[in-house]
Amino acid sequence: MLIKLNIIIIILYSLNLSIFNNVNNMSEMFYYCSSLTSLNLSKFNTNNDNNMRCMIFWCSSLTSLNLSNFNTNNVNYMNRMCWFCTSLSSLNV
Repeated sequence: MLIKLNIIIIILYSLNLSIFNNVNNMSEMFYYCSSLTSLNLSKFNTNNDNNMRCMIFWCSSLTSLNLSNFNTNNVNYMNRMCWFCTSLSSLNV
């Protein structure tokens, strides 16, 4: 039996966070971004978000994370938000 696998690789070079204004569920947004080394979410509008579960999950190369200006007033679920980010050495909250 011959199995053909189609693998799609997406490389994130830039991300305009200003367009995320009315998001209410950010769970698994950065799921398994294992090559991601730095993430600045300081301009992220999180005012309407109620779910950040596993938002930054298994980003094993992530060393720097900026979450300053995060508004978590409406968030109900934040469990495992930065789960398995084993290289994380700088966190700005």
